[in-house]
Amino acid sequence: MASAKTPKPDELIAIRYAPPETPWMETPTVFRPGTWSYSGGAKSLTALGLPNPRAWQPSDADWKLPENWKEIILEGMRERLEKYRSFRLFMELCVRCGACADKCHFYIGSGDPKNMPVLRAELLRSVYRRYFTASGKRFGKLAGARDLTIDVLKEWFYYFYQCTECRRCSVFCPYGIDQAEITMMGRELLNLVGCNINWVMEPVANCFRTGNHLGIQPGGVKDMLEFMADDIADRTGVRVELPLNKKGADILFVTPSGDYFADPGTYTCMGYMMLFHEIGLNYTFSTYASDGGNFGLFTSHEMIKRLNAKIYAEAKRLGVKWILGGECGHMWRVLHQYMETMNGPADFLEEPVSPITGTRFENARSTKMVHIAEFTADLIRNGKLKLDPSRNDAYRVTFHDSCNPARAMGLFEEPRYIIQHACNHFHEMAEDTIREKTLCCGGGAGLGNDENMEMRMRGGMPRAMAVKQVKEKHGVNRLACMCAIDRATLTSLMDYWVPGVTVTGVHELLANALVMKGEKERTTDLRGEPLEGKAADETL
Repeated sequence: MASAKTPKPDELIAIRYAPPETPWMETPTVFRPGTWSYSGGAKSLTALGLPNPRAWQPSDADWKLPENWKEIILEGMRERLEKYRSFRLFMELCVRCGACADKCHFYIGSGDPKNMPVLRAELLRSVYRRYFTASGKRFGKLAGARDLTIDVLKEWFYYFYQCTECRRCSVFCPYGIDQAEITMMGRELLNLVGCNINWVMEPVANCFRTGNHLGIQPGGVKDMLEFMADDIADRTGVRVELPLNKKGADILFVTPSGDYFADPGTYTCMGYMMLFHEIGLNYTFSTYASDGGNFGLFTSHEMIKRLNAKIYAEAKRLGVKWILGGECGHMWRVLHQYMETMNGPADFLEEPVSPITGTRFENARSTKMVHIAEFTADLIRNGKLKLDPSRNDAYRVTFHDSCNPARAMGLFEEPRYIIQHACNHFHEMAEDTIREKTLCCGGGAGLGNDENMEMRMRGGMPRAMAVKQVKEKHGVNRLACMCAIDRATLTSLMDYWVPGVTVTGVHELLANALVMKGEKERTTDLRGEPLEGKAADETL
């Protein structure tokens, strides 16, 4: 199925913010090419034991729903209202103040009122009122209630898959309503009748089958890491060790599979390997827990639990002391907010203590898992790394706070601390676009596919404009981030909106600056690009 042609930037930025002439309940949903994602494949749903596997697409008139689809959805809603107090609270609490309305990047980029978080939640809340409140049952539309119809179901699909669960709106909500949780509930209900997207379901099925979203077998993981070790030796003259499935290691290292197989993430992975070699860390990769990412977050709470179980299971099998995690976004929301409750307690692991500095990571007491940015920042603070930031002098760097490490974990300063010690030229974007107010990449939560490209460019437009501002003011040419999805989606976003800015991981910048024992004279960075001044010196 061919993807739609994406409008040019000067066409796409002509956004109409006037509301439609019809009331929102009467405004039909139009599945316009470039703004929706292909359906989940029957093969993936069958592999996961999920309901109603079939061949269909959202653009079809007939979605091939079960005959009792309405009863399935309403019973699913009833069960979740009883199970999750937060869901019922979020259905009741909103006062429609509109504080969140202009905070969603998809609303900013599209002008569609149903992408205002307050109205996107109303898509679900209106059905809740109709079937689960006395006023809605009695007064119907007068009480903001409406019947659940096939058109309503299609509307749910269209707009709940135009939400990246970034939670920026929740920062501004005076009642703390978590719109990401509402989107997750909407998607869970859609899953009950087999309405989901392939960019989520295929990675989930792959991860359930092989341990990683790309479906790579253990031999493929090993081969790719060996290729990276060869590239490191070529760039630095240092042959790094490659511990795989090593029993008795102190630390299990888990990172998203994008770091193994997708540029520019591969350079970030090379950075991890160089760092661990330099400090003599007793660690291991795993070909079983070969992906820390968890697309279950975009599917259901049960799927989160199923996919995340492999991490603790592998830590126990290998007999490690604690777990270290790489640069990822949704991986860390799962690990920080759900892991201990869903898959714990991890009482067979120790409270993490750095074997290099002796620092005790008390914040990881429950999960027994430390973020790589915390670990590396601690090494720098304790003087354990020799860095030459001039090796990154060709780059004017800014930093994108990835939504989940920032808003779900509060990791604001550690990545900046690393960058400022690895680079001489660092420039922040506007204050209302970073840290807890950070803008989304526009392609998370399973939306980073090609058929959805126009909506990705619309959703990512606010972030791109913030990058464009620092490019014009400071000459920024590198956008650093701590998320595998960001490194993939921001690359397309920069090519579209801000040509000349490339995307990098934090540990790629660190590795460029890292002075390793026994290294040869470094003339290139990890990408093989000449270091500033080196090309001229060689010419002379």
